[in-house]
Amino acid sequence: MIRLPEKVNTFLSNRWLVFVASMWVQSCSGIGYMYGSISPVIKSTMGYNQRQIAALGVAKDIGDAIGFIAGSLCEVAPIWVVLFIGVAQNFFGYGLVWLTVNGTLPELPLWVLCVCIFVGTNGETYFNTGALVSGVQNFPKSRGPVVGILKGFAGLSGAILTQVYTMFNFPDESAIIFVVAVGPTIVILSVMFIVRPVGGHRQARQSDNTSFLALYGVCLILAAYLLAVLILQDLVNLNQPTIIALTIGLLILVLLPVTIPIFLVFFSPKSHDPMEETLLIENQNPDVILSEVEDETTSEIDSLPDTEREKRISHLQAKLVQAAADGAVNVKKKKGPRRGEDFTLFQALQKADFLLMFFSLVLASGSGLTVIDNLGQMCESLGYENPHIFVSMISIWNFLGRVAGGYFSEIIVRKYAYPRPVAMAAVQVVMAFSLFYYAMGAPGAIYIVSVVMGSCYGAHWAIVPSAASELFGLKSFGALYNFLALASPTGSLIFSGVIASGIYDYEAKIQSQTVGEGEALTCYGTICYSITCGILSVLCLTAVSLSMIVVYRTKRVYAKLYGNQPN
Repeated sequence: MIRLPEKVNTFLSNRWLVFVASMWVQSCSGIGYMYGSISPVIKSTMGYNQRQIAALGVAKDIGDAIGFIAGSLCEVAPIWVVLFIGVAQNFFGYGLVWLTVNGTLPELPLWVLCVCIFVGTNGETYFNTGALVSGVQNFPKSRGPVVGILKGFAGLSGAILTQVYTMFNFPDESAIIFVVAVGPTIVILSVMFIVRPVGGHRQARQSDNTSFLALYGVCLILAAYLLAVLILQDLVNLNQPTIIALTIGLLILVLLPVTIPIFLVFFSPKSHDPMEETLLIENQNPDVILSEVEDETTSEIDSLPDTEREKRISHLQAKLVQAAADGAVNVKKKKGPRRGEDFTLFQALQKADFLLMFFSLVLASGSGLTVIDNLGQMCESLGYENPHIFVSMISIWNFLGRVAGGYFSEIIVRKYAYPRPVAMAAVQVVMAFSLFYYAMGAPGAIYIVSVVMGSCYGAHWAIVPSAASELFGLKSFGALYNFLALASPTGSLIFSGVIASGIYDYEAKIQSQTVGEGEALTCYGTICYSITCGILSVLCLTAVSLSMIVVYRTKRVYAKLYGNQPN
């Protein structure tokens, strides 16, 4: 019988506990999503105009996009060091903003506040990187669900932190900045030593599918509960005890997944048949890997049926391993890694597949972020008085899209051994049609766009990191992920900052011939964004073609990675 201290040690090293702790890290790491709630407080307190607030927003976006240091640090330092640096940046950056806004410190120049917000938001990249790197390393055979769930909780974090803020009923509005500075600090300091790689591939069990299904159930309940709370608070003037009760219910749902590792360690009978990883590339001489077998296969082997072909390749690989061990052959050295092996970021940037994925992400994910950033003005142009309802809606669907993107893309690779980027192409097609629907001025278009763009934009951030880890390895996953994360702000900078804003101002000038100098231009009607959505629709279709090129180029790689796996 295993004693309690041994059970506790097993519990602390359980990969499901690490995964749940990573979910908690992500549930308070979407600091950038809070800017819409923070900026009005800064604007009213500091007396800033909209251009100055926009400058702070640019600093926030840049801080949210630059994660190279976090990605590189994950390769040489423990995960807790990465998380701690993120906590220090978040606390210091937003702490100074809060002290300035509430009058504790003398008023700082705008450029200093820009630096503070940049530093504070950049802490988010350390949280994301630490959680995702631990997740994919502990669950190398379930990358889609893991990335989808973790990125989903990051998308919900803004709504969660906002709800926690309302529970305390602070008399000072600037306290929301205090919550952003202190909330993530408390949570992440509490779990940062738990979030780490623990050799999770050796802990695989038959019950893992059931555990993932339980997590998906919690995610769906959480999304429905949070949406109901947001709508209820918008329609009804709730008293403070009710708000506290609703927030406690939300926090219980966030904490609920910890029951999975508790049950597996303390109450589940010990399994005697662990599902160890079965990829051919493991437990071998590092120089003798799948790509070497590709070099040795002939056209005759390639023409064999899949089952027979896999047997022949496995037999040939075994001969190579034995021969290399006996010194009978010298395995030739390659100039660089092959797809499916570990790449550095520099090596990946020399590969067409990585660049195609990046530019596809720029076009499609950049289009999605453009709609998200302009959703308030889109609602205003159509005459809706409460655009925050649509903002909340797109946040919830963003979460569901990330979870669903990871789930369905995993089915594609597991059941059919087909390239994961085909899921990326599928959501880009849906994005293109929804944008075209808005461009045509169809009825209810704003509802369609809110749901579709939120979910499809979110799905990208479950599919693409998983595909990158499969094609370019886990060793430099942090650096690869943070480079890909530049795609959305890059696309949004062009599509929103140039195309959308330029067309909006042009149409507003046509509508308002008598606008005085210095007055804000306001556009009304579908024309304000219909042309922009038409252009974005074409860009998404272009992204589809890039994604399908990646699918065509990687079919053989995915067939080797997953073709011999049980469904």
